[in-house]
Amino acid sequence: MSFNPFDFKSALPMINEDSEFFPLMSTEDEEEMNNQPVPEVLSILPLRNTVLFPGVVIPITVGRDKSIKLIRDANKGERLVGVVAQQDVSIEDPTFDQLNAVGTTALIVKMLQMPDGNTTVILQGKKRFVLKEELQSEPYIKASVEPFIETAAKKEDKEFKALVSSIKDMAMSIIQLSPNIPSEAGIAIRNIESTSFLINFISSNMNAEMAAKQKLLETGNLRERARMILEHLTVDLQMLELKNQIQTKVRTDLDKQQRDYFLNQQLKTIQEELGGNSPDLELENLRARGLKKKWVKEVNDHFTKELEKLQRINPAAADYSIQINYLELLLDLPWNEFTKDNFDLKRAQKVLDKDHFGLEKVKNRIIEYLAVLKLKHNMKAPILCLVGPPGVGKTSLGKSIAKALGRRYVRMALGGIRDEAEIRGHRKTYIGAMPGRIIQSVKKAGAANPVFILDEIDKVGNDFRGDPSSALLEVLDPEQNSTFYDHYVEMDFDLSNVMFIATANSLSTIQPALLDRMEIIEVNGYTIEEKIEIAKQHLLPKQRDAHGVKTKEVTIKNDVMEKVVEEYTRESGVRSLDKKIGSIVRGVAKSIAMEEEYNSTVSKQDVEKILGAPIFDKDLYEGNEVAGVVTGLAWTQVGGDILFIEASLSPGKGRLTLTGNLGDVMKESATIALAYLRAHSGYFDIDPKVFEQWDVHVHVPAGATPKDGPSAGITMLTALTSAYTQRKIKPHVAMTGEITLRGRVLPVGGIKEKILAAKRANIKEIILCESNRKDILDIKEHYIKDLSFHYVKDMREVINLALLQEQVTEPLNLSVKAEPQPALN
Repeated sequence: MSFNPFDFKSALPMINEDSEFFPLMSTEDEEEMNNQPVPEVLSILPLRNTVLFPGVVIPITVGRDKSIKLIRDANKGERLVGVVAQQDVSIEDPTFDQLNAVGTTALIVKMLQMPDGNTTVILQGKKRFVLKEELQSEPYIKASVEPFIETAAKKEDKEFKALVSSIKDMAMSIIQLSPNIPSEAGIAIRNIESTSFLINFISSNMNAEMAAKQKLLETGNLRERARMILEHLTVDLQMLELKNQIQTKVRTDLDKQQRDYFLNQQLKTIQEELGGNSPDLELENLRARGLKKKWVKEVNDHFTKELEKLQRINPAAADYSIQINYLELLLDLPWNEFTKDNFDLKRAQKVLDKDHFGLEKVKNRIIEYLAVLKLKHNMKAPILCLVGPPGVGKTSLGKSIAKALGRRYVRMALGGIRDEAEIRGHRKTYIGAMPGRIIQSVKKAGAANPVFILDEIDKVGNDFRGDPSSALLEVLDPEQNSTFYDHYVEMDFDLSNVMFIATANSLSTIQPALLDRMEIIEVNGYTIEEKIEIAKQHLLPKQRDAHGVKTKEVTIKNDVMEKVVEEYTRESGVRSLDKKIGSIVRGVAKSIAMEEEYNSTVSKQDVEKILGAPIFDKDLYEGNEVAGVVTGLAWTQVGGDILFIEASLSPGKGRLTLTGNLGDVMKESATIALAYLRAHSGYFDIDPKVFEQWDVHVHVPAGATPKDGPSAGITMLTALTSAYTQRKIKPHVAMTGEITLRGRVLPVGGIKEKILAAKRANIKEIILCESNRKDILDIKEHYIKDLSFHYVKDMREVINLALLQEQVTEPLNLSVKAEPQPALN
């Protein structure tokens, strides 16, 4: 059942104070209305959406021109019209044949002109009639009518009374259960005295189709009409009760959802007022951005599916922001978006030469890659690994490569990473999930073909959270990285166009499988000459700019720069040298700012004044006057160095003592050297009894510095041979190489650094393994022009080259057993 708010009280405000008041119809009023005759001819007003019942007052908005003219003409006369519902509500201008046969005479109570220009007329139904014949169709329909014959119920009919009472009770129940019906409807029903008017009132206001209401109007038997209304109300009440039961069961959830909905609507309105983005606007923005992307069908389908999922999520839910972030990541990733490579090889060479001095191997490899890419545009990017000591420019070389290629540059520091999720990302199911750093870095680059620096790849750790180096296997494999899978993205991303460049200080800590996937390029330390050139061309101009000093205000000559390199730094790279030059420039800047006198050309005295006394002494050759002291060559993290192997004999029982903070490998080298010398004592003219009567002590200064490795093997054997034979060492000779028990000399690494250290120490001749000849060929000739190299395969060759036949001054007499000296009190 529904209640039309215009029927009674809400219709009254539209009637001005001169209008008469419409009370509820009493029995007397009904008898008076029934006694009024029905005119033989009526002007017919077709109704489209409603049926008028006798006694009921309804407002009608008149829109048709014919209807407006009919109402105006009737309002000037007796104000009585015939109201008939049309059969098809979709017809705009119905004819006489398209009207229902039964209608209601109606009194025009009031005609109002509304502010919007429409005409509203208030009608009160009087009596039913039956259409007979159309008399005119223009300007509106007129027809002859006859009264509708009704069969009233008998007053003593108890069943009818019970029927009416049931109708009234059921109507009241529907009004109480339905929140859409106002309480005035219940008051009206309780105060209606006439049973026929009650039935007409309920028929007019109940929730029924227009055809059902027309059928009620055409039913002449009042008792039958009451029964039909009761059936309809019973169905309505049952549906309403069932609906209320369902609402009661889910009221808690619905109340929360409605509360959230209204709060979100309010929030949406507030955001729009403040100029923020509403959820609907966010969805449209995401959809519009997705249309502009150059992704493949699989990615597009996945994005569309995830966007539809977002539409189903409540904006206040926690998953909403997670889904928004995920979709924004998909949009921000550079799917099939590439920067254009610069194929000007000469320009690329100039850029590399300008930014870095030396490093010819790396530069040539980059130029080769660019040349092949110019000829074959779909070449897979190489995966390089630059290995070398700190400060030689491995990381900064990546920027120069990106600049030379015209690509974006991105760097990822791997030092200390222990979680595999740092590489592959977290699954979205975890709180705080985010993509891996590979995907984040590519997103930051904004292109799918950047130069990607994997810095300090040798310092990747592993623990219970996984092994990041194993996750890097997929990233650095050209056959696999075209379908790199990040747990957060959940889609394959193509990394095959990314140029990965890894940097490392040592290869020993890199997983073998990972090492196998990279092209290793050694970046060795710089010579003194190279450091001086780097300082002049790069470091000094950079420090001038950083401290606001002009070129003419500070200059450093080569000999002064050499002093800074040799006496204030001890490294393979130039990082410490850069700091020292910065200190010198700051000292000059201070003098300029304080308007003090200073030398624009920095002298050696100025260097000591600013930097203090020299920190390091030059490792120089110390002569050959003492037996058993041999110069060896060593490799350190900061470059090459020379070291002295000292062997000394003392009376005893043939024990071997090793000092100098030596590692196990180095101790084993000393043991092997002594064993070889014992086995071949006859070849070196050594009495075998000497090994039993004299203790030997081998020391490697400085004692506080840890030392290890096999490369001092031939040096130790030479020192022991010199000590047991008391022969002099050939002057200005250094050596490096591993030995075996058979006396074979094996190759060692770090040759370039060792050779440069030998040159700095004023060494003239160097003894190396024959297999290290190839390493010398890689060194520029002007760096080794003053050095002589001897390549050997056997220890006898080493002894013949390194020892002179001449004995040292005041040699030990090893042929006589030494008497132990008395202890001093």
